[in-house]
Amino acid sequence: MTALDITKPESRPTRPHANGNAVPADAVSATRKERVEAAAAIARQYAPEVDTAGRFPKEAIAAIREQRLFGIMIPRELGGEGASVSDVVDVCYRLGQTCASTAMIFAMHQTKVACLVRHGASDPWHRNLLHRVAAEQLLLASSTTEGKAGGNVRSSDAAIVRDGDAISLERAATVISYGAYADGVVTTARRSVEAESSDQVLVAFLKDDYTLEPTVSWDTLGMRGTCSSGFALKATGSASQILPVSYDKIHAQTMTPVAHLAWAGVWTGIAAAAVEKARLFVRNAARHSKGQLPPAAARVTEASASLLKLQSLMDASLRRFEQAAHDERVLGSFDFQTAINLVKVDASELAVETVMTAMRACGLSGYRNDGDFTIGRHLRDVLSSPIMINNDRIMANAGASSLMVAIPESLQG
Repeated sequence: MTALDITKPESRPTRPHANGNAVPADAVSATRKERVEAAAAIARQYAPEVDTAGRFPKEAIAAIREQRLFGIMIPRELGGEGASVSDVVDVCYRLGQTCASTAMIFAMHQTKVACLVRHGASDPWHRNLLHRVAAEQLLLASSTTEGKAGGNVRSSDAAIVRDGDAISLERAATVISYGAYADGVVTTARRSVEAESSDQVLVAFLKDDYTLEPTVSWDTLGMRGTCSSGFALKATGSASQILPVSYDKIHAQTMTPVAHLAWAGVWTGIAAAAVEKARLFVRNAARHSKGQLPPAAARVTEASASLLKLQSLMDASLRRFEQAAHDERVLGSFDFQTAINLVKVDASELAVETVMTAMRACGLSGYRNDGDFTIGRHLRDVLSSPIMINNDRIMANAGASSLMVAIPESLQG
């Protein structure tokens, strides 16, 4: 059974979280949609405060944990719900409409879970970790960028050091989103001190396995609640914590596609929230003008059309990924890799365009930081999308592979 199987949620007994607090079993008795809505309501309530203070969205994360959403992609036999990637992206979309930082934290966590499910579920150590994530609703962080490599996640400077079965890792991580609040971290590293920078592995450490020393603060324009500070990561563990599949395969088959689709789900949610505010603004203006639509109505039409393009892109991209999900040949092809990278570029650019147009529809009311029609937070959050793995880097790297991709002979695929 894999993360791509779609099943129904099932009820389970109360289990403790790693912090000692109980996770209610009745959370899974409701439909997943109801559980997502419950978490989204909390995320919406605290989103302005999270943004203003630049703090971790502890209330929303607690709600996600209470609703048992962190483990939905994990197979049922390990205590999860076997949710598909599309299911997860839909949750990212809904959370993105309420609190972008919360949604992005959820998206990043699920990307790590997807890697563990696809590439580690048959391995005893990682299978046990997945069971714990589902049972205790553990939150996993990611460390894939470091000082010398910058945003090039296919290059690692820090190496795994082996001493028999014991391993250690010291890594200058320029970014570990919500690292100080996670229950574990999944990180890339060179396979050994003798390995090339591109010869990487993926390894999972639990909180007791590592220390984090802050090196870079996180005071940014948007996505402030992700608390994506830099850290000096020092970890120890056993060789069994290294995933049994080389990172080049994990990166191509799971990490990149799931990350790009989940992130894009968040950005689409931000865009949808901005368009809804623009629609409400125009309706309100029309009510106060005896039904006369304001000039800004044209901008709402433009923003709505842009959002539809974005949603269509997401639908087509999710279908393409899930059709190819069990075919390693297709997943590793130039055609698929180019397409899944360009999804990130196209979705981020469309999301920014949509939110900007929605703000223009609202005029000064959208530009303000207060009031019912403010779009400032949405715009600041969505502006992170083109630089979260910079679009310029992706386009430059895609140049050569694009030359290898044939032009479609038909519009029917």
